[in-house]
Amino acid sequence: MRPISALIACTFLLVSSAALADSRVFIVANQADGYGIDQCLAHGDRCGASAARAYCRSRDFAQATSYRRVDPDEITGAVPHAANETCTGNSCGEYVAITCQR
Repeated sequence: MRPISALIACTFLLVSSAALADSRVFIVANQADGYGIDQCLAHGDRCGASAARAYCRSRDFAQATSYRRVDPDEITGAVPHAANETCTGNSCGEYVAITCQR
């Protein structure tokens, strides 16, 4: 009886890990576009859902499951900073994480 339950548990783990493999997080620069979409994405507001979904579809994913603003410090080594760069007000680089799923 024990081998059967172990087999079922392993099958469940394989199926669930395959489902997780079909999602991906994209980090994109959050640039002001004049339409307010950047703020919708950065704040996770409902108005950013269409932009996030369009971004995912442009990369052959079916839907956007989440989107939010991320600090550059959360992105380990991916965002280069100049040694003399100072961040004041709107001159700071903002980034958005969009999670897409197939």
